[in-house]
Amino acid sequence: MAVAKLVLAATSGKSSKILLGLRVLAFLATLSAAIVMGLNKETKTFVVGNVGNTPIKATFTAKFQHTPAFVYFVVANAMVSFHNLLMIALQLFGGKTEFTGFRLLSIAILDMLNVTLISAAANAAAFMAEVGKNGNKHARWNKICDRFATYCDHGAGALIAAFAGVVLMLIISAVSISRLVQPNKCSISTAAASPSVVP
Repeated sequence: MAVAKLVLAATSGKSSKILLGLRVLAFLATLSAAIVMGLNKETKTFVVGNVGNTPIKATFTAKFQHTPAFVYFVVANAMVSFHNLLMIALQLFGGKTEFTGFRLLSIAILDMLNVTLISAAANAAAFMAEVGKNGNKHARWNKICDRFATYCDHGAGALIAAFAGVVLMLIISAVSISRLVQPNKCSISTAAASPSVVP
């Protein structure tokens, strides 16, 4: 009974507005994650040695392009935000387009693919962020967040936005899948409403 009520709520007319709101939030979350990480850059000058009393300085720059996981993170978030933008535009300006049958199935599949995409990107970036923060003594990878604090703070903000996008896309995907049962629900309701004729 509780499952039936959940399905009815998900496939009702009100769910279109809820789904639109969720897509807007997911779009903002993934777009902000892509922008923050894409613009993440910090340059610092360090003393690397001394010649007599004269320090030798070198300038280093930390950029997201230096890590393939962060590049994938930016591309994946941009793709998911573009997907949500298309779905928002279709819902707002699609006119009398009926989302039934194959169209609902296509949207549900695309939503699930985008959940997978952004989840993989966020987890890959989180792994590299962990290495940047704490390093890896076994592999002799030094941490960098003690030297590039601003770079790491911006990356952490992008990760928070991305994981918020993951949660929102999971909810959107669940609603999209639940809308697939709408035709079955209607047919079942019609069959239940019609009286049975016994010969």
